[in-house]
Amino acid sequence: MKLHVIKQRNLWWIISAAFILSGLAAMFISWQNLGAPLRPSLDFVGGTRMQLELACARGGGCEQPIDPAAVRTVLTEQGLGNSSIQVAGTEQAALVLRTSTLGVDQRTELLQALEAKLGKFDPAATQIDTVGPTLGRQIFTSGLLALLASFAGIMVYLSLRFQFDYALFAIVALLHDVFVTVGLFAILGLVLGVEVDSLFIVALLTIVGFSVNDTVVIYDRIRETIKANPGRHINEIVDEAVNQTLTRSINTTLTTVLSLVAIFLFGGETLKYFALALILGFLAGAYSSIFVASSLLAWWRERTGRAIALPEATGDGVLDIAAQPEDA
Repeated sequence: MKLHVIKQRNLWWIISAAFILSGLAAMFISWQNLGAPLRPSLDFVGGTRMQLELACARGGGCEQPIDPAAVRTVLTEQGLGNSSIQVAGTEQAALVLRTSTLGVDQRTELLQALEAKLGKFDPAATQIDTVGPTLGRQIFTSGLLALLASFAGIMVYLSLRFQFDYALFAIVALLHDVFVTVGLFAILGLVLGVEVDSLFIVALLTIVGFSVNDTVVIYDRIRETIKANPGRHINEIVDEAVNQTLTRSINTTLTTVLSLVAIFLFGGETLKYFALALILGFLAGAYSSIFVASSLLAWWRERTGRAIALPEATGDGVLDIAAQPEDA
């Protein structure tokens, strides 16, 4: 079965646009409600996070789930009314609180007030983390700079190895992957209260590296096909290149995603959303490499009158691909 990428390129672009616009809408709503496009963890904003679980949850004997309204009442009494509350666990007997930075005495007082209202907490399941706001800003700034540096490096490398239009649309495909992943996490943050931490930045950097590898493989095949058949139309060349590399792209992505699914299911809470970000990003990366980067390159060559490329001798006598106008 042959995949007709160019013939249905409007469909691929509509699908991508739908995901990206949905994510942007979620980021806008999140910004209005939370002051940030994503729900930030303590890694970025600083503060105290308390993970608590009722003692009755271990034996499955809790009579009723934790009432968020009751928790909010206690927090308001403690002067922490703006804190984030998330009830979790299969029996809704676990509680995650994110507050402003609390001292030891403040945390003790808050725990006592919550236990008086909700019942005894299991000390073994209690986790309390505190991160300063300065460190949070440094982590965010460093992560953002690393992401921008990776884009710049990839742009330079692809411009030197291929041509500028290859590099341009490879970057467009990478931006597509980042926006899709970030947008889906914005939706998850609104619906399920999923937070992003420093590992999310690591995931984005990994997605960028993985996605550009798939794109380079397809672009390499396009370039080789142009060299072998310089008189063929770019649409035919792109379709052929994509189909020749399709099995490789799918197998590479599938084997990687299967490993990440195992980490998501059994890797614990720390790696759960890191693995989820990679899963979403790798799937988006495979999609963009096959359907977006390749079709955009063909569209651009058509728009600029370079749909048929002819080999041109470079200064060192080596044939290079210089796309010429069709009437050349």
